[in-house]
Amino acid sequence: MRIKTEKGPLLKAIQVLQNTVSTKTTLPILSNLLIETQKGKVHMAATDLDVGISLNIEVEIIEEGGITVPAKRFFDIIRDLPEGTVDIAARKNNSISIESGKCFFKLMGLPREEFPKLSKPHEKESIVLEQSLLRNMLNLTSFAVSRDETRYILNGVLFVVKGKDIKLVATDGRRLAMIKKELDSAAEFKKDVIVPIKAIQELTRNLSDEGTIKVSFAENQISFQFGNTTLISRLIEGQFPNYEQVVPKEGKNKIVLGRERLLWAAKRVSNLTSADSQSIKIDLFKDKLIFFKNSPNMGEAKEEVEIKHKGSEFSVGFNPHYLIDALKSLKDPEVSLELSGPESPGIIRAKDNYVYIVLPMQTS
Repeated sequence: MRIKTEKGPLLKAIQVLQNTVSTKTTLPILSNLLIETQKGKVHMAATDLDVGISLNIEVEIIEEGGITVPAKRFFDIIRDLPEGTVDIAARKNNSISIESGKCFFKLMGLPREEFPKLSKPHEKESIVLEQSLLRNMLNLTSFAVSRDETRYILNGVLFVVKGKDIKLVATDGRRLAMIKKELDSAAEFKKDVIVPIKAIQELTRNLSDEGTIKVSFAENQISFQFGNTTLISRLIEGQFPNYEQVVPKEGKNKIVLGRERLLWAAKRVSNLTSADSQSIKIDLFKDKLIFFKNSPNMGEAKEEVEIKHKGSEFSVGFNPHYLIDALKSLKDPEVSLELSGPESPGIIRAKDNYVYIVLPMQTS
């Protein structure tokens, strides 16, 4: 194999792939990127056996072939090359030469035959939506995914496709985020799958503001095709909790207020929380919310937010960082906040069918 390409597109392709490369593996091939000529283009891929990403880039192909190269070392070399044309050639004994201007590198690789085969996307059960729409849905839910590996069912985002609706749900057991959108055309199938957080992170990182994405479902796998990139991931097997039971209908005594006003009140008072004392107190009155935190070792914080409220008055405790996660991800100028009692969850609702539920905490 021998190819010539510009540094810019090559570096961008490696950046897309390298986060998928396994850094803690006993299989050396999983630390490598696949580079091979394929139908007049260069095909590149990376996988950790759970998540795989592949893409094609336009290059000048001088000689057909392929090889795998250590991902990090290859990235470091390409990143530091001068701008201009890069000449890459696979040589004997699974080595690869890299030339640009006055620079020359020789890098040892592994045969492409050892690289795991990535599955082809399943075309029969698929939906198409805007990349920007899916990225926004992921941004509004994925932060609520559990990082506790003993609760593996919660280590991903639930995708629900039914008719013209697509719904994304994530929870760590202490909070739940859910958003529902309408597809341009109805799906002729029903799907209910859990996509692991690593795939979600890679997908979110690479989605753009323009173009569409094709989401295809297969047994134990899901694939996302956008631009010249394909991401394939294994699914988390098991039954996601019955989230519909904990999502209440919209309450009558909701408080409508500015999102940024609520965000900054929670942020400022959260400065006096600690690992041993994570909650803040919110006092609800007819005309105001009072955010309050008292820490004997650090001090006291209090901030008032003007509101109009017709319900009862009470105090409730929350982890402010849970509130902040949702409020900073939303773009709406206003949100509704529902507080029903000292032992009831707090609910943030925004336009376009977004619901976020946070369980209360002890304030003492």
